[in-house]
Amino acid sequence: MERVSEKAVVFLPWSTIEPEAQQQIMNTASMPFVFKHVAVMPDCHFGKGATVGTVVATQGAIIPAAVGVDIGCGMIAVRTPLRRGDITNPSRIRAGIERRIPMSAGKNNRTLTSSAAGRVRTLEALAKETRAAPDQYDKNWRLALGTLGGGNHFIELAEDTDGSVWLTLHSGSRGVGNKIGAHYIRVAQDLCKKLHVLLPDRDLAYLPEDHPAFGAYMRELNWAQQFALHNRNEMMDRVLTEVSVVIYGEPGREASLELQRINSHHNFTKQEHHFGQDVWVTRKGAIQARKEDWAMIPGSMGTRSYIVVGKENPMSFHSAPHGAGRRYSRTKARALFSMADLSRAMEGIEYRHAKVLLDEIPNAYKDIDQVMEHAKELVEVKHVLKQFVNVKGD
Repeated sequence: MERVSEKAVVFLPWSTIEPEAQQQIMNTASMPFVFKHVAVMPDCHFGKGATVGTVVATQGAIIPAAVGVDIGCGMIAVRTPLRRGDITNPSRIRAGIERRIPMSAGKNNRTLTSSAAGRVRTLEALAKETRAAPDQYDKNWRLALGTLGGGNHFIELAEDTDGSVWLTLHSGSRGVGNKIGAHYIRVAQDLCKKLHVLLPDRDLAYLPEDHPAFGAYMRELNWAQQFALHNRNEMMDRVLTEVSVVIYGEPGREASLELQRINSHHNFTKQEHHFGQDVWVTRKGAIQARKEDWAMIPGSMGTRSYIVVGKENPMSFHSAPHGAGRRYSRTKARALFSMADLSRAMEGIEYRHAKVLLDEIPNAYKDIDQVMEHAKELVEVKHVLKQFVNVKGD
């Protein structure tokens, strides 16, 4: 840990952070309602307003852009009793997952499965109970439940160092969460402009806790976080069904395939108790890491991932990194690397060899092993995973 100032603590060498991200960190730390300090995770990189990999504890206000637009994005991992040798046809499993789960931006289900319909009813009841209004942002959110999306979202089969097979998945709140996040970033900007608030960056616009927009944002934010959780669970259940069919020749063996399920957000806000006070903790590209919290910290599509438990580090507000973090932008990655580079990086992994995935090449991301070395104060590693099947949308 390195203390950069009274208001900023970083869990990686300050000198390794790009100058643009350093400025974002100092801008965020300068906000008057920041409690104690900003905690910066080992995977931090330049973002919108606040860096990705920032933990901000606040009192009296929340910055919507410090949550981001992929509200509730996170990981789910299921440990199975299978061994690597049980998966004799990885390409069949990949094709089956791609049939069962719509992927890529804007791709939704045509109809709802019975399990998805049940989850939709739960989310409708939550919206009614809390006065959230998801239909106001995206009338198609119901058909989006159980869809992966694109970019860095993925589904993988991985093997741990003992030879056990894990099913892993990264996704969030899809279009509805994106629209809620973008809406309230604009609301905060308009409000700060109206109140003549001078900001170091307009994307650090905030909602004061005593303003009606704060309560409205929290209602929609909490609903979107629950949508993301149900979305991941729905997709993982479909992955389990596909594995059941491939391994046992029939669906219905899903329960016997699941020994442990780990589910964690890494873009969210919640009220917590730190240093003797109640505060709002916003994690943008960071996971909660209390001693009872299990989580998955993924690398890129061709590198290792880690199953961890938290160490409850007080200076990080009980937080830890969420993944490798980008080293190069998508545009720069496409300029630097070729499809031959992608093939070499993905050797031994069943994946879709497509040009659209070039900007997701492992070389475009930071070294996950280095991230985890810097995270030793934050988490304890329980399992190390290496994927052998990767599924991604466009």
